[in-house]
Amino acid sequence: MSFNRKALSGSALVVLGVLFVAVLLLVNVALRGARIDLTQGRLYTLSDGTRNILKSIDEPINLYFFWSDKGSQEIPQVRAYATRVREMLEEMASHANGKLHLQFIDPLPFSEDEDRAASMGLQAIPVSAAGDKIFLGIAGTNSTNGQASIPFLQPDKEAFLEYDLAKLIHQLEVPNKPVVGLLTGLPIEADFDPATRQMRPAWAVDQQWRQLFEVRKLDGATLKSIDKDISVLILVQPKKLPDDALYAIDQFVLRGGHLLAFIDPDAQMDQSGADPNNPMAAMMADKSSDLPKLFKAWHIDYDPHKVVIDRARALSISMGEAQAPVRHPAILGLGEDDFNHEDVVTANLATINLSTAGFIELAKGAKGEKLEPLLQTSSDASSVASDRLRMLADPASLLADYTPAGSPFVIAGRLSGLLDSAFPERKGPDHLAQSKQDAQVVIVADTDILSDRMWVQVRSFLGQSLMNAFANNGDFAVNLVDNLAGSGDLIAIRGRATAQRPFTTVEAIKRSADERFRAKEQDLQRELSDTERKLTELQSGKSQDQAMVLSPEQKGELDKFLKRKVEIRKELRAVRRQLDAQIESLGTRLKIINILLMPLLVTLAALGFAWWRAQRRRAAQGGKS
Repeated sequence: MSFNRKALSGSALVVLGVLFVAVLLLVNVALRGARIDLTQGRLYTLSDGTRNILKSIDEPINLYFFWSDKGSQEIPQVRAYATRVREMLEEMASHANGKLHLQFIDPLPFSEDEDRAASMGLQAIPVSAAGDKIFLGIAGTNSTNGQASIPFLQPDKEAFLEYDLAKLIHQLEVPNKPVVGLLTGLPIEADFDPATRQMRPAWAVDQQWRQLFEVRKLDGATLKSIDKDISVLILVQPKKLPDDALYAIDQFVLRGGHLLAFIDPDAQMDQSGADPNNPMAAMMADKSSDLPKLFKAWHIDYDPHKVVIDRARALSISMGEAQAPVRHPAILGLGEDDFNHEDVVTANLATINLSTAGFIELAKGAKGEKLEPLLQTSSDASSVASDRLRMLADPASLLADYTPAGSPFVIAGRLSGLLDSAFPERKGPDHLAQSKQDAQVVIVADTDILSDRMWVQVRSFLGQSLMNAFANNGDFAVNLVDNLAGSGDLIAIRGRATAQRPFTTVEAIKRSADERFRAKEQDLQRELSDTERKLTELQSGKSQDQAMVLSPEQKGELDKFLKRKVEIRKELRAVRRQLDAQIESLGTRLKIINILLMPLLVTLAALGFAWWRAQRRRAAQGGKS
């Protein structure tokens, strides 16, 4: 009987083992590719825009991933990134209904694969002093012999990987790029710089526009009409355009063309009036831009001489080599709370930097037009005359007599509705007095938002010039054109590029301390002015021979001020010490939570679960007995 029981137990174990292996095989097949993404922002899940692009592929697309596997054995960081690229490609192929074909190629030195990679536009990057090079790039072809490539996938741009791959596929899927007209008063394009006698590189945003669109340069001085194949017109710093050019823009919008206008009350990159022999002339030149005739007809209020300031969104800048950074209320860093999350253009952006921006609003006499905010300040913002920013030595002076508006200022907005022509007096067979359908116009009251210094750092990486974005300005600019050109799928991907997580609590503590510090400084300055006034009054009552001698009253006032000055200095130092103490206390609390509290909670949860299982086991055994 004992033998039969042992045999039965052994057979049961064998059966259980077979069942276990069978379940594993079944799960491996049934759930292959299944995963749960628990990261914030779902960083490892394909966005809806990528899925739509993959599902819309009509003709097969071939992607060739050239990766020097054997040549990178001693570069673990790059190898880890290559694995991530391969996983992303395989994930995309699984959603493309068999229309995305992948090939993984290891181009060995002096091989045909190496020649093929070079012929498809890929770049070999040197990784050692001996001249060893590796490939880490992707090339693609479509059914019409169209070709596109990513010459080198930057490991430090992993957050942009999904967008870069989706853009490559989109370029192969849609061979004809949308046509975009560009009329600019700023040097955003590559051109010869007479001041340096060298070629001036194009701004990063211009390079991105030209990657996705066919950009045609327009001249405002001679513009009389806009070609009908142009779907989006971009205006950057339009200054004093002639009526013929304004009429062409007016009719372009009324017949259904989409307009993107970047205007500015103080465009810091505007080089008009620049004179190497007279720097003061360039500094005092008018750097504002406006479309007054069009805005009046479209019921848009915009003051080209007002700059928005916001102490809650002020960025810290350096005013000189030996000076500590100071907060500049006219240079703003907007965050997620300042974006319209219901608009596809700004829904997924993280941060945008602005400088000396203006603001727009809908006029009171609007006839049904709508202005939907895209970017706006905090409710603590105010505005100042743009003249106050010329030759500004101390940004804190902008906070003198600071009066918050109590509501946000709209810096960028989407204008829609039936628009009237700004030229009702003009006639002609093709003249439109009103738009036939809802117009689509986006107005951005800042041009510095496009300049490289506000959002991207260009640096050299292994002999190559690479761009690393630290803000979403470029994403915002390209999203706008994408959306106005009718392509919205890439927008859902692009905003995930930046995963910046600022220390908002620490920044709030610093702002509060800065405000208290500034208030103490102002108190000191007021008391100094009062003391000087009293000393002057006492001095005026003295005889000429006693003018150089301090009277007892003057000495008393001076001693009182010096004593108060020492007290205020102590209070200022106390404010600084309190700031450091608050930040240190916050850091200590976070360390306690991460190092002690969380492990303790996990341990208690495990002990509680073990106790619960033991109780259930004892209860079950008691029931059987």
